[in-house]
Formats: sequence, structure tokens, C-alpha cells
Amino acid sequence: MKLTIDIEATDGRARAGRITTARGAFPTPVFMPVGTRAAVKTLDTADLDALAPPIVLGNTYHLMERPGSELIAELGGLHRFMDWSGHILTDSGGYQIFSLDPVIDETGARFRSVYDGSIVELTPERSVQVQQELGSDIAMVLDVCPGLPAARDDLQEVVELTLRWAERSKAVHELVDQAQFGIVQGGVEPDLRAESATRTVEIGFDGYAIGGLSVGETREAMTPALASATANLPADRPRYFMGLGDPVGLVEAVHNGVDMFDCVLPTRLARHGTALTSQGRLNLRNLQFARDDGPIDPAFVHDRSGRFSRAYLRHLLVTREPSAGRIITLHNLAWLADLVGQMRQAIVLGRFEQFRQSVWQAWAPGEKPDGPVS
Repeated sequence: MKLTIDIEATDGRARAGRITTARGAFPTPVFMPVGTRAAVKTLDTADLDALAPPIVLGNTYHLMERPGSELIAELGGLHRFMDWSGHILTDSGGYQIFSLDPVIDETGARFRSVYDGSIVELTPERSVQVQQELGSDIAMVLDVCPGLPAARDDLQEVVELTLRWAERSKAVHELVDQAQFGIVQGGVEPDLRAESATRTVEIGFDGYAIGGLSVGETREAMTPALASATANLPADRPRYFMGLGDPVGLVEAVHNGVDMFDCVLPTRLARHGTALTSQGRLNLRNLQFARDDGPIDPAFVHDRSGRFSRAYLRHLLVTREPSAGRIITLHNLAWLADLVGQMRQAIVLGRFEQFRQSVWQAWAPGEKPDGPVS
């Protein structure tokens, strides 16, 4: 068995389920902390054990470069290397293709290493090989992630090339206990998203991801494209929105039937002193918190970081104590996991629309989501 998903409850298009792999099972919706270089920024595996996320993400490109997937395989695979017994999903390196000014052709992508400036070549086959050496539980096919806005003809070419690369990725994938996900592209064009989803499903994967969104486009442009993609993905396979981590974006993606998410947002914000709270973002560097003896978020009663006052955390931030980033990272990841857990509970209870409205009210005051759950 590679992977199954059992849908336990639905509320409109929103779904609560359980994904089962050879390693175990975890509930959905689920947010995956990003451990780019086999570590979530500022945290160690003991911190992850305490946070208990069911799945984390590792970065194929960075681990391929340093320390090398061959070395990690020699040392027993990524789980043993990190001393992490939970699930791991590895991305394909496709986002690096997007971010490192690559040369892309039918063979693959070539770009300069962020470590030493050398030319790196990443092909669909090499991406599969690296992820098999890492031994992740879920691996992604290599895709092309275009910047937005983009001309329709360019987006069509991206869809076609991503499909051809997906076929090549599936053809060489051999690790029995490793699931493989295809990726849907198409920019913000709903018909291209539908076409990409339909044709990716025809190739046949264990799950499906939506890539190339949340890369700077407006929510108004993103939502129809997302809805079109998920409408053409099978109900009995997991759906994963790549690179999404803001609360409104998460609740809207769940509204459209997505199960899995990852993003560096909660850890990046934490390192710059910003906390996620039930009342929106909180910049703890602000002078107003200098004498504030309250916890980061009084409404988040299960927060282990709640022992520290806002005044103390501001002090750590302005004096550049590294522990500030770690404490706020622990809070942000715990808070986001709690938010996703509340979404799941709301779906099970048939109250997702009320919960969706409350997230918008806290995080996008003055704005309203488009229509009720349908």
C-alpha cells in the first residue's frame, strides 16, 4: 500500500479525512511545516516531537546540494538522518526552477547553485532518483512553475511540458512504499487548470497537487483557478495546495476541497517578530507591547509559548536574542495546527461556513468571501 484517503465528513466541498500510508495515518486537513534542509528553521526534532505535526516537508533541491541525497541514503534515509518518525513529503525542486532564473527545455532545467554558483541540472528522472534516495513517504513530480502574470500561450506551454515531465517521472518511480503526486498547472486560467487536472489524472498518481498559485496573484484571480482544478480531481485521492499558509488562503482552499498545505510563512514571520493570532498578525517588535504582560494570543489556551509575555518577547526581539525566533516559531506552528484542527472539527459538525466567516472577519476585516459553501 502506498497511500489511501478516507473521507470521514464533508460540508459543501470542504472535506475532513484520514490519509493512510505504509508509515501510518494522519488526519486532514493538514498543514505541513517546511523543513527545507532537514530542519524546520530555528527548531530541532525534539521541538517537532512536542508540536507533533503528522507530516513535515523537505526540499529536494537543497538536500540534493547539501549534504547530497546519496549521503543521506548511506546514513539510512531522511527519517533516520533527522531522527524523525513522522511522515515526510519532499517537493520536487520545481520551485527552485521558478526562483533561480533557469534555462528550461524538454530535458529539464539548468540554473546556478545558491551554494557555489556551479551549474545544476535537474531533470524529471533526477528529481525522482533524489527523492527515492531521501526515502520520503510522499514525493512530487518535477513541474514548471511560471511566474504570474503570464501570457496564455506561455501557460499552455507550461501545462504541456509539466504533463510530459509527469509521464517521465511516473515511468522511473520504483520505491514501493513511496507515494507519488502529480502537479496541476495553468496559472489563473480556469480552463487550463481544468485541462491540466484532467490530463494529470489520466496519467494516474497517488495524489494531486495544485502548483503555481499563491505566487503573487490576487485572491480574486486565484480562487476560480483553484476551484476549477479541484473540480476535476478525483474525490478518492488527496489534494495538496503547494506553498499556501495564510489563514484566509487556507480556509478558502479547504472550502474548495483541498486536504494538504505547506508554507514557510509561519516560520519566516516568526523570525521577524510577527505572531499569528486569533485577531490577525501581531508585530511583537512594536513599542505598544513593551509593558504588555499578556500571552501572545489569550484565546489560544493550548499554546506552550503562552508562558512568555509579549513584553518579554519584544525584549528578546529588540536585543536580537535568537531564542525569540524559536519561541514565536513554536507558537506560529502550534497556532496554525490548531486553526486547521478547528477547520476539521467545523466540517465534522457541519459548521464550516460559520468558521470560514470568522477567519475572514479576523484576518480580512471589511472583506467578505465569495458566497457560502456550496
